[in-house]
Amino acid sequence: MMNGLRNFIDKIKPTFSEGGKLPWLSSTFEAFETFAFTPNTVTRQGSHIRDAVDMKRSMILVVIALLPALLFGMWNIGYQTALNDMSWNIDSSVWYMLWSCFWFGFLRMLPLIVVSYVVGLGIEFMFAQIRHHEVNEGFLVTGLIIPMIVPVTTPLWQLALAVAFAVVIGKEVFGGTGMNFLNPALVARAFLFFSYPTHMSGDKVWIAADLWGSDAITGATPLGEMMAGGVRPSASLLDMFIGTIPGSTCETSAIAILLGAALLLLTGIASWRVMLSVVLGGGVMGLLFNAIGANAYMQLPFYYHFLMGGFLFGAVFMATDPVTSAQTNAGKWIYGFLIGAFAVVLRVLNPAYPEGMMLAILLMNCFAPLIDHCVVSRNIKRRQSRIKIEK
Repeated sequence: MMNGLRNFIDKIKPTFSEGGKLPWLSSTFEAFETFAFTPNTVTRQGSHIRDAVDMKRSMILVVIALLPALLFGMWNIGYQTALNDMSWNIDSSVWYMLWSCFWFGFLRMLPLIVVSYVVGLGIEFMFAQIRHHEVNEGFLVTGLIIPMIVPVTTPLWQLALAVAFAVVIGKEVFGGTGMNFLNPALVARAFLFFSYPTHMSGDKVWIAADLWGSDAITGATPLGEMMAGGVRPSASLLDMFIGTIPGSTCETSAIAILLGAALLLLTGIASWRVMLSVVLGGGVMGLLFNAIGANAYMQLPFYYHFLMGGFLFGAVFMATDPVTSAQTNAGKWIYGFLIGAFAVVLRVLNPAYPEGMMLAILLMNCFAPLIDHCVVSRNIKRRQSRIKIEK
């Protein structure tokens, strides 16, 4: 089968090459060819490492790491709807409820994923053709993350606008994948957050009651309860760890997120320094607020912050973005620590931004180059002082 596909691609390749009938579609053809087969091009100058894993394969591994959170999120959409909709029979058999909840969530998530990929990839292909560049692979991940971090009832036209804004303003104007300094998925969420706040913020999350209708059932999230003045979230720590709570589509399950983190760490794609430092930063700031204890939110045990909202999801899948995070090892510790600390500060001290993680990562994306510059400058000065001492 693969040999037949290879022969077919080789047969039509001249059509898209220079001198063929459709040379202006060469970037599009190259994108599909290299998606199916490993590219036959190699680095011919400069230092490089020989490796069988190219960028497309790395991005696909990240997509695989996202699958546990995605699949659980689909099921949780149906489960939360079943808890709030009396027409659902929650006393049915386990297998019936597992399948019914998952299928309901799948049908709700599918349009969001399709719109995200169609709009985002369409724009990326257009820019690649105009610039005569290869199609970048980064949107394989970004296009999946965006629907995972927004409410499931986000109108499709709003999602399309956010994706277009993220791709064009957040990435392509800077030169495309690898040149952007802000995480594109978070740029899309920030666009929705500030442009359509009634759909993205507040103390409740929206869960569809009617698959194709506009009615929705609301359920308070742990972050929403704390923002409203609660002493502790009504959900237990176990429920929050498993993820059977209301929240943005795929950010609720710590178990699913940690499974993805394990794959990213085992394959070396994500930085363990960033992940660990984000948790340390959030923990230290949470302990500091516990010591102050001026209000109920400050008295909330620090480990609750790890399980509420998108803290873990952001730490694993977005703070670790190799393009927008710090590049030096020391810089990664500083970068991650400040993300975790700022996320908790925003949650506790600014009720207008109950999540905190989105703005904390975007803020540190802006400062990541400065952090690396300071780290490198310090290393240079230290080495220069050693030379002077030896002389």
